[in-house]
Amino acid sequence: MEKVFRALSDPSRRRLLDALHRQDGRTLRELEGTLHGMTRFGVMKHLRLLEDAGLVTTKRIGREKLHYLNPVPIRLLHDRWIRKYAEPLVGAMSQLKRTLEAPPMTAPKHVYEIFIRTTPEKIWQAITDPAFTRQFFYGTAVRTTLQPGSPIEHMAPDGEIALSGKILESDPPRRLVHTFVAHHDAAMLKDSPSRVTWTIEPRGETCQLTLVHDDFDGETATFNSVRMGWNPVLSGLKTLLETGQPLVIAPRM
Repeated sequence: MEKVFRALSDPSRRRLLDALHRQDGRTLRELEGTLHGMTRFGVMKHLRLLEDAGLVTTKRIGREKLHYLNPVPIRLLHDRWIRKYAEPLVGAMSQLKRTLEAPPMTAPKHVYEIFIRTTPEKIWQAITDPAFTRQFFYGTAVRTTLQPGSPIEHMAPDGEIALSGKILESDPPRRLVHTFVAHHDAAMLKDSPSRVTWTIEPRGETCQLTLVHDDFDGETATFNSVRMGWNPVLSGLKTLLETGQPLVIAPRM
């Protein structure tokens, strides 16, 4: 939390986050224009601090290094501090990742990153075991053999399919890739399958979990819905593995 507070305390870093809020997946050259009068080295230093706080993630596409806004740490900060002190601020802070201006079709649409004090094996179990997913994934139970080409489904408590897809890659406990189709909304069900990639990387006593949701056909109903929908899932996963208790998010008053 201290790194997040420190990163947000500087107006130049806030302007960089605002720039990524307006258009995600930007290069260093594009972000240099956000901080007029600052050297390239200065911009790089601010970006490193934002990356260190988990507020910005990067991904190389070809020769370009693209920067993405990661709203998860801000959501965790909100859950820990803001809601109980200043509820009116929640709307502004939890909407940091709104509808994106369409980046190149080869670039990921949504990139999330979170650090969890646990092992890769436990994260893998949590995202592939129905006893775990019921506790953090909107009450749904995952169902899959994890074999490439086999189906993956998330079953709602009433027995209906909430999400479905096909396993594209399965490399436990490091990487899981599957397609994604939402069934709970008629508009989303009409969209072509998108793609979700879970990457688990050990980092000492913690693990870095990166989730990329991409391969959308533009700004579809699914794209807009999952924009903030992944935040409670990832926050709930972190809370469950670190405390053993599900994350309970009270409705806004």
